[in-house]
Amino acid sequence: MATAALTAATVLPGCVASKKYDDLRARQTATEQGKAEAERQQRLAVTELKKATDELTELRLNNKRLMADSTQNGNALRRTRTLYTQLTDSYDKLLKNSDRAMADKSADYNKVAKDLARREAELGELDASLKKNRTEIDKLNADLKTREAKLAELTQALADKDKAVNDLRNSVSNALRGFQGTDLQVKMKDGKVYVSLSEQLLFKSGSTKVDPKGQQALQQLATVLKTQPDVNVVVEGHTDNVAFSRPAGAMQDNWDLSVLRATEIARLLTAGGVQPQRVTASGRSQYVPVAQNDSPQNKALNRRTEIILTPKLDELLKILDSNSTTGGK
Repeated sequence: MATAALTAATVLPGCVASKKYDDLRARQTATEQGKAEAERQQRLAVTELKKATDELTELRLNNKRLMADSTQNGNALRRTRTLYTQLTDSYDKLLKNSDRAMADKSADYNKVAKDLARREAELGELDASLKKNRTEIDKLNADLKTREAKLAELTQALADKDKAVNDLRNSVSNALRGFQGTDLQVKMKDGKVYVSLSEQLLFKSGSTKVDPKGQQALQQLATVLKTQPDVNVVVEGHTDNVAFSRPAGAMQDNWDLSVLRATEIARLLTAGGVQPQRVTASGRSQYVPVAQNDSPQNKALNRRTEIILTPKLDELLKILDSNSTTGGK
């Protein structure tokens, strides 16, 4: 339509004024620009419409998804609420049970605590007792070591004493070798040396004087004993049970006879060089027989003199006294 007007204006030159032509031209240009703008706006509108349509479609899809999600969420919410209710009930029950359990545990704890306190007290007592026992054990160990040392000392002293006795027996046996037999015997008994001399070797019946042969034996014994200053000498006289038929003088019975014979032998030993303070004379009469007085042979055995040689035990007695004093403390 605008084109037709333009064509008419062109055909009619001069009919239309130049101003009008320019106006028309300007209008045509404006119209074309408006048309172009409108077309552009239309294209934009179409684009926007399509975009809006796509967004609407997307929104509708999202809405459907949301509706579905809402339904699922609602179901999940209801399940959650149900589970929450169940959990709350369970929690309440557990709480109640826990309170009871706590009360029971508290009672058990108190019991255990009391038992522990009692055991700790007992442990303290045991520890104190143990310390006391250790102290006593230490003391006993110290005492034991002391006693062991004393025992070793005593054992050595006994061994020395036994050796001394054995050496003494050998010395006496060698000195009296020519006299030994039924009339003279040398033996050891109870840690002592016994020299047993028969009446036949020493005395005539009823006499207190020693025969020459007996004096010779005693002299040889004295020779040995004077070299043994640590040996004590006990002379014991013994008789049978035959009573005196006619007591006379200082001799009234067998007791007197046994004492006088022992005294005579003691004099001979001291005369031979044995120190008198080492010699003891004693009579045992008929009361320590070595055989029954039921035959001449047995009675002859009972009529004897025993010289008992005992090494001095001063060192041994010191040890024993020391042990006794230690034990008393």
